[in-house]
Amino acid sequence: MLKFIHAADFHLDSPFAALPADRAAARRRESRQLADRLADYVNSHGIRLVLLAGDLFDSASPFRETPERLAAALGRMEAAVFVSPGNHDWCGPGSPWDGVAWPDNVHVFRESRLTAAEVPALDLVVHGAAFTAPEQPESLLAGFTAPADGKLHFGLLHGELDGAGERYDPIRREEAAASGLAYLALGHVHRRTEPLTLGRTVCAWPGCPEGRGFDELGEKGFYEGTAADDGTISLTFVPFARHRYEILEVDVTGKDPLTAVGAALPPDTAEDLYRILLTGETGEDGAGAAAIQDALADRFDTLEVRDATTVAADVWKRAGEDSLRGLFLRELRRRREAAQSQEARAEIDRAARFGLAALDHRDLG
Repeated sequence: MLKFIHAADFHLDSPFAALPADRAAARRRESRQLADRLADYVNSHGIRLVLLAGDLFDSASPFRETPERLAAALGRMEAAVFVSPGNHDWCGPGSPWDGVAWPDNVHVFRESRLTAAEVPALDLVVHGAAFTAPEQPESLLAGFTAPADGKLHFGLLHGELDGAGERYDPIRREEAAASGLAYLALGHVHRRTEPLTLGRTVCAWPGCPEGRGFDELGEKGFYEGTAADDGTISLTFVPFARHRYEILEVDVTGKDPLTAVGAALPPDTAEDLYRILLTGETGEDGAGAAAIQDALADRFDTLEVRDATTVAADVWKRAGEDSLRGLFLRELRRRREAAQSQEARAEIDRAARFGLAALDHRDLG
């Protein structure tokens, strides 16, 4: 039985542009530790094969120390390591794949066509290819069929399956089904997919091992797999991220907002990056997002609290007053009733809160 791992889309040296500059720099430094942690996992779990399906770097020109550190970590792995560069870290002159001396146990596929690399000790052949430009408009798997020679045949590619566009190695289902591969290890899709069997070929995307923003939520990691003597593939997802991005919606209608948020939170969030959306109805003062953020900031790696509540009906009833407040509310209510979208109504609610605060000389933070 062969034990292997399949990972992809490290995106080392990502800018983390949504974070404050100091925190973004810290995350970049921390992300360079990913391969070292992975090497420790490989060596402690008896992994013999490591498949890395592209976009290990966020660009083809990372900081110099980043590929050097990656090479050192991969060289520590007591396993055969294969890499298929993707659209972000494409292989070409001046790329990190050419500028670093990669260890003997690491094979980087460098051509924009499938080539074979044998691992005699494992009775295995890995077929892979590289992006040699930021785009790869033709399927790298087109026309390929693994030989029926009794060996185990794996494929390693960065690409999409039946992608809507034609820019990032658009592999077709029928090509995967006809490939004769026992396993097709894929990268590019940042959300983990469940294993898919096409013909006799099992294929999957492990997603990225660390989220980089609120469009990459939840557990992130890699696949650990086994190949039985008859070629049967089994996969297990291994959560591996140090930090998770999460979005939590909390309805604070009729509740103390801070208490409601505290009740909704899981107990252990110290390493996570959270966006908390306060929903429901609140009065003139809103939900106090700034105060909640100050009160809870120490429970998170990074916290962002947004007030998405609507103004309660009782507030709008005061539009009937014969006062400047009433005149202000009547005009906003008219605009709100004519608004064509939820975003427009939310903007009017914010205007109501800030306008009423200004009339009362109150501080909304």
